[in-house]
Amino acid sequence: MEIRKIALDTADAAAVEEAFAATEAQPVASCNWPEEYPYAPKVSYRMFHTGLYLMLRFEVEERYTAALVTEDNGEVWTDSCVEFFIALDDKGYYNFETTSIGRMLLGYRRSRNEGVEHASAEVLASVRRTTTLPGEPFPEREGDNRWAVTLIIPASALFRHTLREWSGVEARMNLYKCGDNLSHPHFLSWKPIRTAKPDFHRPEFFERVKFNR
Repeated sequence: MEIRKIALDTADAAAVEEAFAATEAQPVASCNWPEEYPYAPKVSYRMFHTGLYLMLRFEVEERYTAALVTEDNGEVWTDSCVEFFIALDDKGYYNFETTSIGRMLLGYRRSRNEGVEHASAEVLASVRRTTTLPGEPFPEREGDNRWAVTLIIPASALFRHTLREWSGVEARMNLYKCGDNLSHPHFLSWKPIRTAKPDFHRPEFFERVKFNR
């Protein structure tokens, strides 16, 4: 899969919206453990890059939404959470995990529990986050909940590498939607995961991608 390059000023909100509108939405719809976790909200993502920045937007329609985590690098996966995992090589991968109100966990690791290093406050602050829901935490809400999260990720956010820009980068990635502590837990992925139980930390199921020059 190729990630399109669109040259624009990321501070130009109208240009950003136009670029996202011109980018095809990809469904995050693999319900990998349907017998135990049949609930599947409607989720998609749109992705392009500007050279300096990766532009990623998740769009979610779900019945149950919660945002209880108050700080970055907290247990964001327990809330309504969207996730982007990317590996530049076979040594490890980055996990960007973001709640519906923009709280983010960013780490680099060899596996779920090995070689884990969380991003510094400075690196976290470099990832711009825009959400359609207010930024204050809230308990679970049931209803016709629709929300979106937009991430503007500088190449430097991949803090264990010396990446200057996204152009020409070849990588592997997968994207997810979860909500471990919701009344209706769910674990969706962009590309299927073939494991006995939910586990997003499986780079063998990442898809190869190339960021266009």
